Amino acid sequence: MTFSLHDLAVPILGAPMAGGPSTPALAAAVSNAGGLGFLPAGYLSAEKFADTIAEARSLTTAAIGVNLFVPQPSAATAEGLQRYRELLAPLAEHYGAEVARPRPDDDGWEAKLDVLADTAPEVASFTFGCPSAEVLGRLRDRGVLTVVTVTNPDEAAVAVAAGADALAVQGPEAGGHRGTFDPVALPGDEPLDTLLAAVVAAHDLPVIAAGGLSTAADVRRVLDRGAVAAQAGTAFLLSDEAGTNTPYRAALTDGHFTETVVTRAFSGRYARGLANGFTARYDEVAPLGYPEVNQMTGPMRRAAVAAGDPNGTNLWAGTSWRHISGGRAGDIVAALARGVG
Repeated sequence: MTFSLHDLAVPILGAPMAGGPSTPALAAAVSNAGGLGFLPAGYLSAEKFADTIAEARSLTTAAIGVNLFVPQPSAATAEGLQRYRELLAPLAEHYGAEVARPRPDDDGWEAKLDVLADTAPEVASFTFGCPSAEVLGRLRDRGVLTVVTVTNPDEAAVAVAAGADALAVQGPEAGGHRGTFDPVALPGDEPLDTLLAAVVAAHDLPVIAAGGLSTAADVRRVLDRGAVAAQAGTAFLLSDEAGTNTPYRAALTDGHFTETVVTRAFSGRYARGLANGFTARYDEVAPLGYPEVNQMTGPMRRAAVAAGDPNGTNLWAGTSWRHISGGRAGDIVAALARGVG
């Protein structure tokens, strides 16, 4: 029988945060607390992705979710990438790193779909686009509940037509990458509550709310507006089980970081994070071009982390980052769900 989001003891999903913060331990802790923990496949090999699923399975008997990036045509041009390479060179030299050469990369899409079919996690969500009806049907046949991340009503309609089992409505308040289908279009700024109301009214299937949800009041608000569950990512960044690196953790509680910005400077796709030295220097000049820009900046971001410098790397965070705190992920789930039900 296919898993149902209505089966959750606690209507809290731990958002998949690729690049380090989401770990098997974090996913298992959220699921063990009655919610649904997620594992990101992004930036992992198919083999490593399978290993993380196995590790999470060893830590919980509860349901788990996984997330895949849907490959999209890149918007990059050779000229734009070369100009950005030249602009990045001084900072790369500062960190003793290089500006990497971009290469074709679909994030191992087909191989990771095979991992999903083989391991059959209870839930699979998708970001950056909607898989084909064939892909969604293949997973449904394996008993996997499919969720498509959408950022506007038009994307929701596409996902429903393709046969998605549920929708994750991501508002502009969310930290990390916007899940927009179009890699070039500037993400909309319609608030989550407005988007949620429109999608719930238009479609008769479970809707998950995501974006800026870091308190119990936030969770109650979206549930009252028709969401079946709330998905939180930023709320777990300081948790004991998260893989958030040391300078990233420090920045989240450092008063010198005062705002978030939506930037393409790190990856070539729009994403929200703490404004820092990198965004101040490159936000206005970075080209659109994922995954090429992400590949180019990767070595210097890793070098900045190794140097303990939060001004040289991405610090993804949602607009409500000031409300978060550390501790066990299970306790954070309980705090988010306080007063629900």
